[in-house]
Parts: sequence; structure tokens; C-alpha cells
Amino acid sequence: MLRRLYDWTMSLARTRHAEKALFGVSFIESSFFPIPPDVVLIPMVIAKPMNWLRIALICTVASVLGAFLGYAIGMFLYETVGQPILAFYGKEDAFTEIADWYNTWGGWGVLFAAVTPFPYKVLTIFSGATGLNIFIFTLVSIVGRAARFLLVSWLLKLYGEPIRLFIEKYLGLLFTLFMVLLIGGFYLVKFIF
Repeated sequence: MLRRLYDWTMSLARTRHAEKALFGVSFIESSFFPIPPDVVLIPMVIAKPMNWLRIALICTVASVLGAFLGYAIGMFLYETVGQPILAFYGKEDAFTEIADWYNTWGGWGVLFAAVTPFPYKVLTIFSGATGLNIFIFTLVSIVGRAARFLLVSWLLKLYGEPIRLFIEKYLGLLFTLFMVLLIGGFYLVKFIF
């Protein structure tokens, strides 16, 4: 089943709908969706390495636009939408504890989450709910997301074919590692903040 999912993702990466799918996943991941856009970005760059910059920019723009949705959820819909999303990630009680700290140091937190596998959407919602300066939020979101997606895409462009062969050879192991990192990110959200 994992092999069929991989093959389907690789075939999607070669279709005319790939960029729309990447944009959609990147947009919703920044505000509420638990799966990172890398699941679409990586096969797209491997399938079309010469388009690495365009793919990274689509991912970056969509992710930053989606971050504004997360910010708006936190700012305008915290009690009705934001709180349940934070509850899903186990962070509903942490809000009052870290709001003051966050308004001082939150830009660094957003930058950290924008660059790492840490669930970025948690901090986009926190940013809106605590009223983090929108200029700082925008700047660190652009810098962090661009750095992450440009670096991943560029490395895939440079080493694409060997990476593709490696992925195909160790697909099960890589899927397990991906799930450990994903769950580990949620664990960090739940127990560190």
C-alpha cells in the first residue's frame, strides 16, 4: 500500500494539477492541516528538478498566505475555532501561560517553527490570539518558510536522482522516520510549551 501511495504521489507530481495541489496543501498546513507540504514538494522537485525554484516559491507563498489564515483564526475566532485546534494539539491550557512571553519572544518561535518540522500552525494561531506584531510575524514567516522550502528544493535539485533511488529503496524506513518526526513535533508542542 505504501508503494502505491508513493507511486501515486510521484505521478501527481508530473500532472498539470501538481502546483495547485502543492499550493492547497501548503496553504492549509500553515493554519490547521497536520500534514506538511513536503509530501507534495519532494516528489514534485524529484519529478521536475529544473522547476525547483518555482516549486519552492509556490510552496513559500502559499504557506505564508496560509499563516495569515492561522493568524486570523487566532485573532478573530480563537474561542470558537482556535481553541479547539489548539486543544487537538494539546495546547489549550498553555495559552494564558505563555501569552506575555510570546509577545516578547514570539517572533523567534515563529521563525523556529517556520524552518523546522515543528507544527507551524500552532504558532500562527498563537500569534493571532496574542496579537503578535503583524510585521514581525510576516517577516519571520517569509524568511523561515522561504529558507526551508528553498533549501529542501535546491538540495533535491542537486541530488534528485540519487535521492529518488534512495527513497524507493528505503521507502518503509523513511515513512517510519517521517511519522516519528511528525509525531515528535506534536509531542514537542504538547509537552514543551
